[in-house]
Amino acid sequence: MDTLQAIENRRSVKIYDPTFQISDEETRKLLSLAMLSPTAFNIQHWRFVVVKDNVLREKIRAAAWDQPQVTDASLLIVLCADIKAWEKQPERYWRNAPKEAQDYILPAIQQYYQGKTQVQRDEAMRSCGIAAQTIMLAAKAMGYDSCPMDGFDFDDVAEMINLPDDHLISMFVVVGKALKPANPRPGQLDYSEVVIEDNFGF
Repeated sequence: MDTLQAIENRRSVKIYDPTFQISDEETRKLLSLAMLSPTAFNIQHWRFVVVKDNVLREKIRAAAWDQPQVTDASLLIVLCADIKAWEKQPERYWRNAPKEAQDYILPAIQQYYQGKTQVQRDEAMRSCGIAAQTIMLAAKAMGYDSCPMDGFDFDDVAEMINLPDDHLISMFVVVGKALKPANPRPGQLDYSEVVIEDNFGF
């Protein structure tokens, strides 16, 4: 399936075949593709918690208002971000770049993030959103279905996965084989309402 088809055919599927399992090899391929997603300054601060333990998945399902896709989809991925990744040996993100690029970028990273808590959080959420979409489109291209989720108790799940203090949870993405297709799209906004040329013109 090409990229345009994957975009057109991707839907948020809720009902999955609980007997189907995605192989470890395909899981690695899927997450390796997600790791090609862009991040500001290439700091790659997403962290993908793949929840395999069935007991833990049942507990997370309870914290997610008993939504069945949490346990029934083949993969439950908790997308997290290290919001302090910018200060953790940032030279490793640019180790293959020319020295002149490193000399410019590394101080710029400090200037951009230092002391700016909201910027750190906003950038983390943007990066996780891009990675989530990469996962969902790659999954569709591989013949699987997916669903992004934010309907869960973030604090409870953070405790369950032992989330470090300098990380945050962005969302879940589940991936698997649909037992039931998504409902028809309930209503798309008109192109003219969504696409603004130059400015809002108020």
